[in-house]
Amino acid sequence: MVMKQIALYGKGGIGKSTTSANLSAALSSQGLDILQIGCDPKRDSTRMLMHGKLIPTVMDLVREKGESALVLSDIVHTGFNGIRCVEAGGPEPGVGCAGRGIIATFQILEKRDALSGDIIVYDVLGDVVCGGFAMPMREGYAHEIYLVTSGELMSLYAANNICKAIQRLSARPRSKCRLAGLICNSKNEPREEELVTEFARRVNSTLVQYIPRDRIVRMAELDKKTVIEYDPGSAQAECYRSLAKRVMENTRLTIPTPLEYDDLEALACEFI
Repeated sequence: MVMKQIALYGKGGIGKSTTSANLSAALSSQGLDILQIGCDPKRDSTRMLMHGKLIPTVMDLVREKGESALVLSDIVHTGFNGIRCVEAGGPEPGVGCAGRGIIATFQILEKRDALSGDIIVYDVLGDVVCGGFAMPMREGYAHEIYLVTSGELMSLYAANNICKAIQRLSARPRSKCRLAGLICNSKNEPREEELVTEFARRVNSTLVQYIPRDRIVRMAELDKKTVIEYDPGSAQAECYRSLAKRVMENTRLTIPTPLEYDDLEALACEFI
């Protein structure tokens, strides 16, 4: 099979890392070789895959050892079910641009032929889509962009901004990025699934998976595991397996048509 390179973007705190980790876990259960790269200075994307361990970030290792001294085992760590885990990290707090850590990380991984496998999952900070944070899209690393959102206005606002970035970047010669769909990580808002479904339609996409809010996610995290590992027979685990199946089968990749803010606000008001 051709390697799939997907990225999950969305508003900070929306549940990208939880969704990414459970998606990777569900994909790995299909016997697939998965590489998950955390592209957020918080370095918590892979924590549940690593049973609570915060692995060293590439940028911290570069500062400590120097890039030339790094070997692959310093950077890539094996987590649940053989999933390979990387955390990009960033500069010291208050100094420099965190996006540059993403650029440097990809270059280091490329030099060591580590960007391989059946699927690469990029978990990317989504409030900012400029500079390094757009690197997976801008330079052709991520081909399929999934937006993690809820029915809250600011979450949809962030998703709409990312649509603008995809639309703009899709015209670049090296960029292969397309919008692959939306994932609704529910906040239990009224008519939330309907709203996100309609938003997806208006930006020329579809709702790929609705993930209900369930305390089992919190319970799994307290046990330092993904839901897939913590309770594979649960309804929530089945949601993540359904997402994994749809990601693998998805062929509807589009250039989005983002909304003007007034139209987005009016849409949200329709579903109050």
